[in-house]
Amino acid sequence: MGVDGRLRAVVSLAQAMASAHTPRDSWRAAAEGAREALAGSFAALSLWERDLGRLRVLVNAGERVAGEEEFPEDETYPVHQFPQIAEFLHERWAGGGANAWVETVPGEPGSCDQRVAALRRRGRGCCVIAPIVLHGRAWGELYVARPLGAPHFEADDADFATVIASVVAAGIAQTERLEEVRRLAFTDPLTGLANRRAVDMRLDEAVARHRAEECVVSLVVCDLNGLKTVNDTHGHAAGDRLLERFSTVLSLCGAKLPGALAARLGGDEFCLLTVGPPADEVIAVARELCERAAELDFGEGVACGIASTGDPIGDVRSARRLFRLADAAQYRAKAARAPEPVVAGRDSGILRLADAPPPAADRRRFRDAPVPPAPPD
Repeated sequence: MGVDGRLRAVVSLAQAMASAHTPRDSWRAAAEGAREALAGSFAALSLWERDLGRLRVLVNAGERVAGEEEFPEDETYPVHQFPQIAEFLHERWAGGGANAWVETVPGEPGSCDQRVAALRRRGRGCCVIAPIVLHGRAWGELYVARPLGAPHFEADDADFATVIASVVAAGIAQTERLEEVRRLAFTDPLTGLANRRAVDMRLDEAVARHRAEECVVSLVVCDLNGLKTVNDTHGHAAGDRLLERFSTVLSLCGAKLPGALAARLGGDEFCLLTVGPPADEVIAVARELCERAAELDFGEGVACGIASTGDPIGDVRSARRLFRLADAAQYRAKAARAPEPVVAGRDSGILRLADAPPPAADRRRFRDAPVPPAPPD
């Protein structure tokens, strides 16, 4: 590949990483772009997990052999087996450089035996390894290989791989910044749970999936009792600790429901959103949540309402409908100081309460609506 071809490859790699929407997309773009730029048959991107002393493979791209997954769950290598990534190159990084190097089969003096053995096992003839340096320290490595019989990588390929690695590092830095922005946008800063924006987005997706696949969608809405009293009596720091403790209980209980989203809607309001688990399982977890909340210091328990498409609640055409049903059930639980969840479709009057015209579009104003009397037994 000539100079113009390599320049186009660098531009293509940078554009692919810039357009990635998730870390996995970014990793795949990095590995595929490097493989194509260096005319390799295979490429991998690995992260140096310093605390665990290992390289963890994030993505394998190109011609994979048996046992190589595109996004492996547990493909790791002790970093002491690959001293170049952790030892003598560190001195070069400290001096401002981080050069790639080439390994071939058979090994040459100074080559890493582990690398050569891995090449042989996988039918590859040579590889080029480029350290990825981010924020002035080793982040991981980029590995590109060619099969047996293909031309070996040369010194100029290693120089080009160093350039490729710097482009990949810039792309990874951008991805990490975007992930941090997303985290801040969809996370409650006090509790670390998802926030209302995240719930709205996930609930819209869940209801759309319910309508397409008839999967069960359940929403548990909770109102933490006594928070104002704690704030007025013990101070807002104590109130924040109560919110944090309840968020932990909510997260622990929600973990029993696969894929559940635990969120703080704002103030003393929280929720659990599930897609898939039957309504009875969600109710059982909500009961445990009420029991655990009642045991928290300073707190006065929690008012809990549930709406699930697995119950007879009518046609759920929108996320707003499910939210109003869960909120109506929670309103009834709070008014009655119920120690257990109130469930829409299993408790009389909830459907009519949810269908009553709200004073305003804001969900919080819904609490001002009169409660229709329960029908006589």
